[in-house]
Amino acid sequence: MLSAESAAVVRATLPAVAVALDEITTRFYGAMFRDRPELLDGMFNRGNQASGAQRRALAGSIAGFATALLDQPDVRPDALLSRIAHKHVAVGVTEDQYTLVHKYLFGAIAEVLGDAITPEVAAAWDEVYWLMAGALIAQEARLYQDAGLQPGRIWRQWTVVERRPETPDVVSFLLRPADGEAAPRAQAGQYVSVRLRMPDGVHQLRQYSLSSDPGGDLRRITVKRVAGTDGAPDGEVSDLLHHDVREGDELTLSAPFGDVVLDDPADATTPVALVSAGIGCTPMTGMLAHLGTLASARPVLVLHADRSPADHALRAETRRLVEQLPQARAVFWYERPGAEEPDARAGLMNLDGIQLPGDATVFLCGPLPFMRDVRAQLLRAGIPPRRIRYEVFGPDLWLPEPTA
Repeated sequence: MLSAESAAVVRATLPAVAVALDEITTRFYGAMFRDRPELLDGMFNRGNQASGAQRRALAGSIAGFATALLDQPDVRPDALLSRIAHKHVAVGVTEDQYTLVHKYLFGAIAEVLGDAITPEVAAAWDEVYWLMAGALIAQEARLYQDAGLQPGRIWRQWTVVERRPETPDVVSFLLRPADGEAAPRAQAGQYVSVRLRMPDGVHQLRQYSLSSDPGGDLRRITVKRVAGTDGAPDGEVSDLLHHDVREGDELTLSAPFGDVVLDDPADATTPVALVSAGIGCTPMTGMLAHLGTLASARPVLVLHADRSPADHALRAETRRLVEQLPQARAVFWYERPGAEEPDARAGLMNLDGIQLPGDATVFLCGPLPFMRDVRAQLLRAGIPPRRIRYEVFGPDLWLPEPTA
């Protein structure tokens, strides 16, 4: 809990700090990478740095955490940080790095806010930082322990046993541990980091959802090649995977992490809605495959939107999995419908007329504008916010309220 003295100072200064957070985080990353350039080698994604996505996500998490401390004093702070903790362990963050971040972050705060940072203000925001860091450190330690890993030692070599094109810009890789040992335990909906050496010698990484049932010793990731828009470069990791990686090659993968998982028992009766757009179908396909492995009898509703049937990755597999489950059905939307899916609806996803049980657990994944729009539709349909779980590919720039 934030002390009463610090809470009063944080409340008074939060508006000014929030306005300055973008400049603060810009200076923070600039100074830290200037002094510690090795952090860009396999820890931070250059694409997210160049686009500003990582900077904005950090600013949003700080402001969101401080607001929660002030406005929700009875909510355990660590309950708000699970997503960040999973992202951190998936790239190998360790406890000592929080001291390094503190040094450069508070240096940036002092530069930007100048004389406004009195000793009292600095002490109050220092308390906020270490409350947030302490909660994350504790969660990350438990995640490492549960995975049977030493902190930061998350990497393992995997062999590509099959490469399969799904659409013109999406390809799946089926993987097996290269050492012949058992694959680590995973849950449906989780992701792994893929770490690649770029042509300039720098390692870069991205997270990809497990797109098949995570049981057994095989894992599958399904990768969309990210084309740069508005002057941004193409995705480095996805581009290299598409152009260079073939059957028999080895990839460096992290252990699986992620808190948006299908964790109900096999005999659960709670309805499930898997709602996605574009490449957001990948964790949903993994969940659907897991339900199929369990021969689950629970009601399952699969809703997906895409540009066209030809652009819909894993479409035939999704249809097959739905047909195998006794209480599953699927509805697809396409901006450009085709004969491959004669029953699909035209246009963007519109939930009017879709029967959504109020007690359903909804999993949501896709581009941020899509998720904002569909989440609003779900709320209007009577789905409580606490029953809507979402996955964001990349830094989380959304941060909707956790419960309501």
